[in-house]
Amino acid sequence: MKKFVATIEARMTSSRLPGKVLLPVLGRPILGYLIDRLKKVQSINEIVLATTINEADNPVVEFAKSEGISVFRGSEDDVLLRVVDAAKSVNADVIVEITGDCPIIDPEIIDQCIQLYKYNNASYVGNAHIRSYPDGMDVQVFSLNDLEKSGNLTNDKLDREHVSLYMRNHPEIFPHLHLVAPTSVFWPELGLTLDEKQDFELLKSIIEHFNSIKKPYFSIYECVSYLKENPKLLEINKKVLRKGDT
Repeated sequence: MKKFVATIEARMTSSRLPGKVLLPVLGRPILGYLIDRLKKVQSINEIVLATTINEADNPVVEFAKSEGISVFRGSEDDVLLRVVDAAKSVNADVIVEITGDCPIIDPEIIDQCIQLYKYNNASYVGNAHIRSYPDGMDVQVFSLNDLEKSGNLTNDKLDREHVSLYMRNHPEIFPHLHLVAPTSVFWPELGLTLDEKQDFELLKSIIEHFNSIKKPYFSIYECVSYLKENPKLLEINKKVLRKGDT
């Protein structure tokens, strides 16, 4: 049996919104909502926070430990190596890569990607390279061996910063399989990721709404439906520019 490990890349020193992963929503750090959702994915065997050795990241380390997940501290700039070493630290076979700025990711999407990986002959499975889901639903699945192999093939700064970029740019080495959103939630330009203050305000309002109706694990279908019924919410982070991989 292969061990599937979710790695969460998170740090406190974001250039656009410092400390974003611990910003509180209903008295709970927003990172906690992501951890809660990962714990709902039964095909994930363990969760490890992959953060940096910077002293500024001590609070996020303490929070992760209080949530009962593993922690690894590594390079701030070489994120690829940090994720490889984080996976090794918990004896992972397969990495389920998640970034800390996806607090309302749908556990069902994560599980679908894992199942696609399990039952198909692909080195890279994900929904982030060919974008169809809203930004913030991003999951990528690949073996530790393949990620380590990709790291041995490149020293490019962008490749080291964006963990799977080399794998995504070289399907002839790492065969791909992509999960594409069904029509009802096809909304690639929708930002449900935590990059800037306006993103936090939107995510906060969404979390607060669904908690008020006792649906803390709302799906992407429910989220999209809510936003379509309340289009004024879309104005909150409409002007935020996404940096991408370049």
